[in-house]
Amino acid sequence: MQKLLIVLSLGLCLNLALAEPALELVDLLKPSVVKVQIYTKSGGRGLGTGVVVSINMVTTNCHVLAGSNGVAVIKMGESYAPVGVRADWKHDLCLLRFTDLPFSAVVLGDSETLKYEQEIFSIGYSGGASKPLTTWGKIKALYPMDDSQIVRTSASFRMGASGSPVFDEAGRLVAVNTFKSPGRQGYYYNVPVKWVKQLFDAPETATIEQGDPPFWDTPEEARPFFMRVVIPLQNEEWVELERIAMQWTAREPNNAEGWYYLGLAQNKQSRSLEARMHFQQALKCNPQHPSALYELGLLAAYQGDLNEVLRIQLALAAIDDDLAEEFRQATEPKKKK
Repeated sequence: MQKLLIVLSLGLCLNLALAEPALELVDLLKPSVVKVQIYTKSGGRGLGTGVVVSINMVTTNCHVLAGSNGVAVIKMGESYAPVGVRADWKHDLCLLRFTDLPFSAVVLGDSETLKYEQEIFSIGYSGGASKPLTTWGKIKALYPMDDSQIVRTSASFRMGASGSPVFDEAGRLVAVNTFKSPGRQGYYYNVPVKWVKQLFDAPETATIEQGDPPFWDTPEEARPFFMRVVIPLQNEEWVELERIAMQWTAREPNNAEGWYYLGLAQNKQSRSLEARMHFQQALKCNPQHPSALYELGLLAAYQGDLNEVLRIQLALAAIDDDLAEEFRQATEPKKKK
């Protein structure tokens, strides 16, 4: 069984076509992003990232703190020890409380109003870097889970950045870097700020009391469907992808992602009629699902339906100009036939 890899650091941007956030905004936010250092019982050290979310309050991933014998946040050469912790181990979010933290809190945004292809950026520590680094990308998928949604972005992670904040274009915290899928073309997942807000009302303990593994580190069959489709997708195992997607749509019939992956698996097996039906079902759940639109557009181009290609071109342009241009280039040869 393949396990998802823990995200431990913030990487450099992979999508150079995106504009870098305004330097002034990044500079305003960096003082609120801290390095989280843990001390293990064996005398070793581990690193993560945290962000100040209220006076004397820092959130990070719980897996950063797992197995620790001591914790501190470090900023500008100074070390600060927490006096309390509030934990949501299932969702992999912990809230550390301090008494003398001299850093301002970021503004908490709304993870429930995020949209596909929305631009985001993240600030965190990479491999123990002395200064926080910035990476940026776009929201590529939103997966409903519990009372909120997991946010997948194109912003990459590397070692040392678990717990890094994800901001919208206005600099509001909307998610927290948490885990990724295996492989070179891995998916990067973030837990929503809504779960951070809920931690303020959670009970506090004076020490870190490790709980059950997070949802992404459970046995394969217990993981969310959006995680289970990744390996067959990467390995081009279309029959297996279809099997999982069918289970997904049966369990969550209003989830656009399940219908999209079902259509994709069927299209890869040359069953275009079924694929089209399920891409359309994805759009019924989310009329602005870019990947479903894109695939329907490719099917239309293959059939020579230029009116439908143009309609989808305009629909994609309303969501994201870069994606619309990619679609135009992919369908242009077919439109000339």
